[in-house]
Amino acid sequence: MTQRLAFLLFFLSTLALAQAPAPPDQVYGELFRDVQMNRIFPDNKTFVDCVPKRSPAAILKDYRAAKNNPNLRFSLERFVDENFTRPASPTEAYRSDPNQDVVAHIEALWQVLKRTKDGPVTGSSLLALPKPYIVPGGRFREIYYWDSYFTMLGLQESGEWEVIRSMIDNFAYLIRTYGHIPNGNRTYYLSRSQPPFFALMVGLLAQKDGDRTLLKYQKELAREYAYWMDRSAPTRHRVRMPDGSYLNRYYDQQAQPRQESYFEDSTLARETGRERRELYRHLRSGAESGWDFSSRWFRDGQTLATIRTTELVPVDLNGLLYQLERTLARSYTLAGNRQLAAQYEQAARKRQAALEKYCWNAGEGWYFDYDLVSRRQSAEKTLAGFSPFFFELAPKAHMEAAVAVLQRDFLKPGGVVTTLKNTGQQWDAPNGWAPLQWMTIDGLERYEQRDLAADLARRWATLNIRVYKATGKLMEKYNVVDTTLETGGGEYPNQDGFGWTNGVLLKIIRRYQVQ
Repeated sequence: MTQRLAFLLFFLSTLALAQAPAPPDQVYGELFRDVQMNRIFPDNKTFVDCVPKRSPAAILKDYRAAKNNPNLRFSLERFVDENFTRPASPTEAYRSDPNQDVVAHIEALWQVLKRTKDGPVTGSSLLALPKPYIVPGGRFREIYYWDSYFTMLGLQESGEWEVIRSMIDNFAYLIRTYGHIPNGNRTYYLSRSQPPFFALMVGLLAQKDGDRTLLKYQKELAREYAYWMDRSAPTRHRVRMPDGSYLNRYYDQQAQPRQESYFEDSTLARETGRERRELYRHLRSGAESGWDFSSRWFRDGQTLATIRTTELVPVDLNGLLYQLERTLARSYTLAGNRQLAAQYEQAARKRQAALEKYCWNAGEGWYFDYDLVSRRQSAEKTLAGFSPFFFELAPKAHMEAAVAVLQRDFLKPGGVVTTLKNTGQQWDAPNGWAPLQWMTIDGLERYEQRDLAADLARRWATLNIRVYKATGKLMEKYNVVDTTLETGGGEYPNQDGFGWTNGVLLKIIRRYQVQ
C-alpha cells in the first residue's frame, strides 16, 4: 500500500471517529449509571436502546433536580417511563403457526425481521442506516455484522437479492462513515467490530451480479483491511509473532464496562479484584469476537473472571483476514493494478504460512489459537480449529486427522458442539450455533467430505425443525448434546427470531433436501 493511500485512510478514520455520536453513558451521565446499576431493567441492553421522548439535556437536567429534591418521593423507574420509550422486540407482535411449513415460516419472517431505512433521533443510540436491513430478532433490534452473512445465505435461497444489496450497501456506508463496521449499528458498539465477513458478503453478491461487485466495493474492502491491520488507526489488532511475521487478534478500543452489560461488567470487576481497565478490555474484545463468552478466552479454561481475549491469536479471525486479502487481490487484478494485487496475494501467503506454523498441531490433528504471552498454543480445543478448511487455507493432508477429531470430540446428535467444556457460558458445551454449523459443513464440502457434511447438516436441521414444530420458533442457539433439553447459559435468555438460524437452515434444506 502506498504511503499516500495509508495517510488518506488514517486521516479518514480519525475524522470518522471524531465525528462519531456519543454512546448512552456519555449522553446521560449519572442517569445512565443509576438506571443500569439499580437494574431498572433486568437486561441492561433495554435502557441503552430506549428512545428519549424529549431533549436528552432537558431530561438529564430534570433528573438531577428531581433526585436531589427532598420534598419529592422520587421513583427512578417512573422517571424513566415518563421520559423514554421502551424498545420493542421485532417479533413481539408476531405469532407463528407451528403447523406451517418451516420454509414458509422463514420466508414470512424476512418481512417481520426487516427494518426500513432509519431516520436519526437525537439521544437514541441507533446509528441510522440509509437502506433496509434484517435484524436477528429478540433483544437484537439492530443489524449485526457477522450475523448478517449467515442471514444472507437464506436470503439468497429466497431470492431476496435486493435486501442483500441493501445490507451490503449499509455496511459499506458504515465503513465510509466510521472507518469500520461496528459490532452493530448502535453508538455503544462503535469501539469494536466483529468477525470481518464483509469480503464474503461481497463474494456472495458477486455470484449474482458478477465480478463488477468486487470493483464496486473495492474502496470499502481496502478500508476494512486498513482498520484490522492498524493502517487507518492504531487499533492494535495486528500483532508481531516471534519470527517477525504478523497475525491478528481481537482488541476493543475502549477499556470500560460495556454499556449494554454495565451492571454485569462492573460487578465482575468488583468481585474479581482484577485491574479494571484490563478486565474491561478483555470483556469487550470477547464481544468483538462474537464468542461472548467462552472457555476459549479464559486463562483457567473455566471462569469468566480469568478472561484474556487480547492475549490470543484466534485461528478463525486470521482465516477471515486471509479471505479478505484474497478478495482484495482479485479485485485489484480485475482493476488491472498488478502491483497491489501481488501485494495482497503475498500478504495472504504469509498469513497462511504463519497460521500453519503457529496454530496447526500435528500431534492433535487440529488448529489451535496461539497464546501471545506464553508463546505456545492455547490448550483450549474449540470448533474454531476447523475453520481453516472453510477458508480453504488448510492443506488437504490435514483433513483426515481433522475429520477424526471432529467425529470423536465435536459431533453430537444435534450437530457440532462449539467447545468441549460446559462452563455455563453460552458459547460452550452443550450449545451449538448456526454459523459454526455452516462453516463446518461447508468446510467439509470444500475438501470433498460430502457424506459427513450431509450427515452433520441433517442432524442440525432435524433439531431445528423439531423445536420449531414444538414451539413455533427458530432459536438463537440449540443444545446439540441432548436434543430433548432446552439450551441456556450466558448473560441473557435464549432468543427467538432468529436471523442466522433462519439463513443457515434454509440453505441446508435447499442444498440437502431435508424434510
